[in-house]
Amino acid sequence: MLNYWQTVGENARRASEKLRLADSGKKNALLEALYQEILAHQDAIKIENAKDLENAKSKDFDAAFIDRLALTNARILDMANGVKEMILLPDPIGEMTDIKTRPSGIQVGKMRVPLGVIAIIYESRPNVTIDAAALCLKSGNAAVLRGGSEAFYTNQYLAKLLANALEKVDLPADAVQIINTTDREIVDLMVTSPQYIDVVIPRGGKSLVERINHQATVPVIKHLDGVCHTYVDIDADLNKAYHVVDNAKTQRYAPCNTMETLLLHEKILKDFLPEMATILVEKGVEIRACETTLAILKAENIPAIIASEEDWHAEYLAPILAVKAVKDMDSAIDHINHYGSHHTDVILTENYSKATHFLRAVDSACVMINASSRFCDGFEFGLGAEIGISTDKLHVRGPVGLEGLTSQKYIVLGHGEGRQ
Repeated sequence: MLNYWQTVGENARRASEKLRLADSGKKNALLEALYQEILAHQDAIKIENAKDLENAKSKDFDAAFIDRLALTNARILDMANGVKEMILLPDPIGEMTDIKTRPSGIQVGKMRVPLGVIAIIYESRPNVTIDAAALCLKSGNAAVLRGGSEAFYTNQYLAKLLANALEKVDLPADAVQIINTTDREIVDLMVTSPQYIDVVIPRGGKSLVERINHQATVPVIKHLDGVCHTYVDIDADLNKAYHVVDNAKTQRYAPCNTMETLLLHEKILKDFLPEMATILVEKGVEIRACETTLAILKAENIPAIIASEEDWHAEYLAPILAVKAVKDMDSAIDHINHYGSHHTDVILTENYSKATHFLRAVDSACVMINASSRFCDGFEFGLGAEIGISTDKLHVRGPVGLEGLTSQKYIVLGHGEGRQ
């Protein structure tokens, strides 16, 4: 296993040096070639995917897992179109910014550069293979991808298509390598090899991310939980609030940017909570309420149960919502900063001063005013595809798109100056 990994790592490092010098035209030609490869081999992709589906069914994986694993005609087309759309995104590499002339006469600025080699470790969805590869290639990075064993056959075939596309535009086939073993030891080697890997991005369940975060000696871009809050202030427009809260919870239950805790100013409880709770309960949401909100719900014969301390920490990813009354905005901020996961948090208010204070005071990767937390997404933010959402503070925070897969170096433009 060690010899195999050393070969992969050395090939990735060499490929990254060539890819770093590829211009926008070359990278866009590569993405066009990949788009054509996917379209030309749709039937073959489905044949390999059928092998993975058969294996998953034989192991009694649940229907939701099987659905995530399956590549239908529509999903393959979406995968291809995602590559096509990335061609239209501006290439961040080589961009020079913040150029200032110093008293000495030199000009000092910054240039955006690739990170180098990115390792991405992910679970069942095979479409991530193409999304991740395309993002890395467009941003000038080599990639080492380790997909879940459940998608092994699909991923190995996609690896061939990637290699074909790279060779068509005279870029090294090793610029994207997909690990061809299901041995878990390879993950340990990947995350402890800074000589080959510049950054690791885990995409999957909490246990996977925690394991990698604890083991890695390579920098990790990740988030563990999406404990997202919406606070409805006394100065909120309640008609807006009904829609935003409903959307934040029920538009989809499983994503990490779905609201898990609803905080309500104590003076709007009687006007807002019964109708809001009725909307949610009618859609099948279970409410876990603090003592104050539970009393109001019981008086209105709206089903709810008492919340425990664990509920304020919970990422349900399910039709369950924690609800709590707070004295004021500062109490809401204290609750969010204490119990939240620093992912996405929202205030609903028409008070400009409160809104701007909330933006500054809440220590999360994304903070919103009068909008659903479900908008925290690379596509919705105009980044195109994303590789994930980071709750770290270094070096990237929030949805990670092309720019998030780059760094900057200082550049100096001189005219023969020497330091005095």
